[in-house]
Amino acid sequence: MSDTSRGLLRYVVAAAMAAAMAVACAAPQDQTAQDGLVLADPYEDEALHPLMGFAEEGKGKIFDGLVTHDAQRRPQPALATTVPTPSADGKVWTVRLRSGVTFHDGSAFGPEDVIATYRTLLDPKAASPVASSYRMLEQVRQTGPGTVEFRLRYPYAPFVHKLTLGIVPSEALTGGKLEASPFNSRPVGTGPYRFAEWRKGERLVLTANDRYWGGAPQIKKVTIVFVPDDNTRAQRMRRGDFDGTVLPPALAETFTGVEGMRVYGHDSADYRGVMLPQKNPVTGDLAIRRALNLAVDRDGMIRALLAGRGEPAYGPVPQVLREFADPSAVFRHDPAEAARILDAAGWRAGKDGVRFRGGEAARFTLMYPADDSVRKALAGGFASDAGKVGIKVDLVGLGWDAIEPRMKRDALLMGGGTPLDPDLVVYGLLHSSQAEDGFNNPGSYQDTIVDTELDKARRATDTASRAQAYRAVQRRLVEDPPWVFLVFLMHTYVVRGQWSGYQPVVDPHAHGVPLWGPWWNLEKWAPRA
Repeated sequence: MSDTSRGLLRYVVAAAMAAAMAVACAAPQDQTAQDGLVLADPYEDEALHPLMGFAEEGKGKIFDGLVTHDAQRRPQPALATTVPTPSADGKVWTVRLRSGVTFHDGSAFGPEDVIATYRTLLDPKAASPVASSYRMLEQVRQTGPGTVEFRLRYPYAPFVHKLTLGIVPSEALTGGKLEASPFNSRPVGTGPYRFAEWRKGERLVLTANDRYWGGAPQIKKVTIVFVPDDNTRAQRMRRGDFDGTVLPPALAETFTGVEGMRVYGHDSADYRGVMLPQKNPVTGDLAIRRALNLAVDRDGMIRALLAGRGEPAYGPVPQVLREFADPSAVFRHDPAEAARILDAAGWRAGKDGVRFRGGEAARFTLMYPADDSVRKALAGGFASDAGKVGIKVDLVGLGWDAIEPRMKRDALLMGGGTPLDPDLVVYGLLHSSQAEDGFNNPGSYQDTIVDTELDKARRATDTASRAQAYRAVQRRLVEDPPWVFLVFLMHTYVVRGQWSGYQPVVDPHAHGVPLWGPWWNLEKWAPRA
């Protein structure tokens, strides 16, 4: 990005406002009942089943895990009576269960439900898409009237964070592939809100669980309206259709000072970055990857495209995880050095400014989800900066069904991240054993040092050893970068009205039914008179 950032910011805000006004007359009238809370979300889950990936990090409102997290991201007991701790060898976790809890259908919660949930997760026949992130789990069994034991294959310090998985009633887990289960669209949990209605492509309605073990929610109804387009969502928010929504930063800024509205900005561990596949003849070249990391003006992108709301990203470990982050593992913005690296590697400038080596042009395709305006803007900024050092990036916006088959060969503007523990994201993203496992390491990155240090960090039981390993990983990613990490987003939300109960929180990469953001503790909210 260039020194025109301020002008670009004014342009982005003005364009967003103009687009919002343009759809004002065309937007359909919302028919949602005006009682309770009405929220708009750009994303709609494909299934409401925890074992299909719904609310894996907790906060899904319909379900409870054995543990949850407070505003400081500390584990707290949920369906467990206390936060479990490991045995001396780190391989056994004993969980004592809360008594007197019932599912929404009135059936009693007990050890059999915990065992059935986790055993189904581990069953290859169930084909759970989240099973690969539980490979450390070997066995789960009941050891007492209200006690369950988890036995691990190896010590895994952050296992407590894996216990946020929503517990499903054992009667609903009848075998076979989970993708065919009717539970996906008619869930039953123990959470503060019960499922009421799901009109796919339109809205999801939840009602308060007045028998909730944590206390009955004061907001008795929550309607989530699915509106993928950012400008339409903003226009309808302004019109009064919704009580809250998430918006890109520049668009959220247009609500600042609007009577009755409040804009919230949440720090996050949610990165955006360009995954560079190793099997592509251009992005598989180390000189290209190093040059791109130096060519990109991350600070300029944040100013121009995110209204200043974000932090530069150089790797997947966010600074909020201070005990694990290495502040020295950064890339300076140095296009001249990028050009020198490319020259030394034999990438020579052609007549059209695009570099060549042999018969290969320094050119590749970068995909982004077509309906994500922030990723589209970041992709454009990245392509502009890459072009300045002679690397041509062809942008293409696609649906996820079209993106997934191409990830082995084409670059992708990806997102992810968690503020809970590095292993929950970094291992799947970078370890060679995870290559081409869906969105785990889709670019087939392989580095012996990274693998070794990630394995050390995964199995170490003390924070100091884990921190040393993760810092070594971050330093190695500067030497041999598989990605161009761009930014950690600040998530921006607009809320109408006065509510008590709001607490700021650092967001993970999460979307769908109110998970994190302002509504992470929605069951504690109440209208303010």
